[in-house]
Amino acid sequence: MGCPVVEPRRWGDMWLVVAFCLLGQGHAAVTKEEKAHLRIQVLEMFDHAYGSYMQHAYPADELMPLTCRGRIRGQEPSRGDVDDALGKFSLTLIDTLDTLVVLNKTKEFEDAVQKVITDVNLGNDIVVSVFETNIRVLGGLLGGHSVAIMLKENGDRMQWYNDELLHMAKELGYKLLPAFNTTSGLPYPRINLKFGIRSPEARTGTETDTCTACAGTMILEFAALSRFTGISVFEEHARKALDFLWEKRQRSSNLVGVTINIHTGDWVRKDSGVGAGIDSYYEYLLKAYVLLGDDSYLERFNTHYDAIMRYISQPPLLLDVHIHKPMLTARTWMDSLLAFFPGLQVLKGDIRPAIETHEMLYQVIKKHNFLPEAFTTDFRVHWAQHPLRPEFAESTYFLYKATGDPYYLEVGKTLIDNLNKYARVPCGFAAVKDVRTGSHEDRMDSFFLAEMFKYLYLLFSEREDLIFDIEDYIFTTEAHLLPLSLSTASQSSTKKNTTTPYTELDDSNFDWSCPNSQILFRNDPMYAQNIREPVKNVVDKNCPRSPSRLDDVSGSGNRPLLRARDFMATNSEHLEILKKMGVSLIHLKDGRVQLVQHANQAASSIDAEDGLRFMQEMIELSSQQQKEQQLPPRAVQIVSHPFYGRVVLTAGPAQFGMDLSKHLAGAQGLVTRAEPYSGCSDITNAQAIQGKIALMQRGQCMFAEKARNVQKAGAIGGIVIDDNESSSSDTAPLFQMAGDGKNTDDITIPMLFLFSKEGNIILDAIREYLQVEVLLSDKARDRDLESESGEHKPVENDSQKQALDDLFMTPEEISELILVHKKKMSVSQPEVPSSDSPSGGDRASESDIKPASHEHTTEESAHSPKDNFQTPPENSKDPTEEKREDVRPMESVLANWKEDIEAFEMMEKDEL
Repeated sequence: MGCPVVEPRRWGDMWLVVAFCLLGQGHAAVTKEEKAHLRIQVLEMFDHAYGSYMQHAYPADELMPLTCRGRIRGQEPSRGDVDDALGKFSLTLIDTLDTLVVLNKTKEFEDAVQKVITDVNLGNDIVVSVFETNIRVLGGLLGGHSVAIMLKENGDRMQWYNDELLHMAKELGYKLLPAFNTTSGLPYPRINLKFGIRSPEARTGTETDTCTACAGTMILEFAALSRFTGISVFEEHARKALDFLWEKRQRSSNLVGVTINIHTGDWVRKDSGVGAGIDSYYEYLLKAYVLLGDDSYLERFNTHYDAIMRYISQPPLLLDVHIHKPMLTARTWMDSLLAFFPGLQVLKGDIRPAIETHEMLYQVIKKHNFLPEAFTTDFRVHWAQHPLRPEFAESTYFLYKATGDPYYLEVGKTLIDNLNKYARVPCGFAAVKDVRTGSHEDRMDSFFLAEMFKYLYLLFSEREDLIFDIEDYIFTTEAHLLPLSLSTASQSSTKKNTTTPYTELDDSNFDWSCPNSQILFRNDPMYAQNIREPVKNVVDKNCPRSPSRLDDVSGSGNRPLLRARDFMATNSEHLEILKKMGVSLIHLKDGRVQLVQHANQAASSIDAEDGLRFMQEMIELSSQQQKEQQLPPRAVQIVSHPFYGRVVLTAGPAQFGMDLSKHLAGAQGLVTRAEPYSGCSDITNAQAIQGKIALMQRGQCMFAEKARNVQKAGAIGGIVIDDNESSSSDTAPLFQMAGDGKNTDDITIPMLFLFSKEGNIILDAIREYLQVEVLLSDKARDRDLESESGEHKPVENDSQKQALDDLFMTPEEISELILVHKKKMSVSQPEVPSSDSPSGGDRASESDIKPASHEHTTEESAHSPKDNFQTPPENSKDPTEEKREDVRPMESVLANWKEDIEAFEMMEKDEL
């Protein structure tokens, strides 16, 4: 009734059984001719993408498909962390090597290997991600070597090959090893390919944090390198990193967090899921057991998997939780990287939740053509990008191999059609910038060629279509092929639970064996369909078919419910919904719009009721807007070294506490993070924040409760930082923090709100300088020239005062200043953690709606009035610049660190 898990010493037999289980029976509903047609279509698409890269981009790392040129790091505007994968080593070519062989393009493979051997330099003076370089470049070289020796043994091609790719892999392995030089054994997140870690030339090695997946996704490539070469040091370091992560798991929940301090082992981000930041850590535990035959890896995976199914899996959803309170959901959205998980569940043998989650993801794709980078639990778009990620295609392939259900061939056909229709451009395939609009981004990541076409081709292939047995290999997280024969290489002795005590698990909620599709579908050909059926409508009930339609709470499928907070006067579909509700819109001469409801003009009585509800919501928003106009934005000014008042951040006021407009001196003091960071309970570091300004994160409780807690602990002021890590006053309307419905006269300290972008500027400053002093005020003060230059320079006239006012810095200039001084600092400070705490407890007034004196009538402002304290005129210049050249030689420093400054400027949190 299924294939049992057997002991590693019988691994050869076990793999034959697992392969038998996964292959299953072909289904008569889809003919070989139809599959062949789709397979040929995949080959044509690959040729278009690969040919475009070779023609327009090689030897650059990646193709820019909209401008038909190569992306060379340092020559294009930096994209922040995304560019850490680029090392000027022809990334896409290396990543594509074994894909060429899977697609039976052996001549192209031989040519590509010769180019890699001849042209690629692995020792460039460039800082790269250890994780990305491992899975893409080291994995690509090892995958290329694996299929090269296979072709050579078969006698058809590569007779000249003499392990050149393996020698390059060993060279790269030694270049990555210094990253593991930490007391914990966890690797630094970045390394300089030429200079390693920490030396001034390296420009890296001062980081304190890394993601769990970054540290825990090394074992397959490093162990394969050790077993190919007989050099054990690589596998030993990767094993040590995994051992440390295992020891640091939260013992009561058996979950791991997203981000960990590589020196202390403390969890910096304590949310846990199966998506970005953790995903491939779980994948590599199970696959390390498959490849290496060490059952301690399987035991660890089973322990984690049991916790995932207890706390994170809420079929068909996979929701992040807090590792210390696993019953508490940590966020209300899911990221696209978790789409790999159904495929991993197939390898694990837990087929039912794999089918359910995959079906939910497919329904989201059918709504938006692609899987958004993140989407909410009610299936709305959270992050709209789609960089042509392959994880969903991966899970589709494995589910088809497990079930033989032709439904998954139809899913694959949908992926092919959508790629050709919405992503194909003359020079390759372009990432989607916004799935709602279909706009493109000038980007075609290497993983698109390494993974997407490999999985799609295999999905539509029969055994005889492949020139080698794919079941002899295991896929890395980048879909590179490592031979299972490595389990019999050196260091293959079986280990039985040599690291930690193993706790018996309650496995009643899932099976421990992989499903045998021959039995499943012989007895019940509707098996998978019966699991999918209840999930088919889960998205339709919650998610609109177009970006402008809102949730259909009625469940009727044809009556969208428009909320006042979502209404846009420029949206034609919104206007059509208003018309059905009997609401008319009038444009006023002053730029506002007026809304008037006539119930007798509604399409139905139900629509009339919706119209009344909509107008009531709009009136409430209008009332909130009136209050906002009475409280203009405030300022948070960093006055300590090296900012001296040049950094001014736009802040939102509060409806309670000290009115800064009536206290001209404001509140000035050092900033310190409150513990707990949410500020929602008694402050545990009261001594540290006494007499200081407390930093807190939005979420989990009311703003007024936070204020009371830090005031009780002795703080002289408070700053609440948004928990939405992509928020900024540049793009979001400023709002005031509302009270909790009770009397707030007891709150006497000033409270201000900062969006995430502005809040991170303060957090970055704390990381670098420890002692950071700020001024909370109603408007910015002149910066402290006396402290900055060492002498007092009086303001003589209005023009000079205006010139000094112009010196208030933009966020981009702030980033430059922080980075420049960061390079001068020799002490690395611990990172202030960020969190994704739910913000549902906070209430805020966010509307730009103005009321009209008309029954059931309201008006909306066309523009959101917002003061911008910190934005200077274009090309503004400091009149005292020449006199202070000895104090701050900015130009010379900027010239030396231009590339890193650009990276810092462009970096945004939560880029997946």
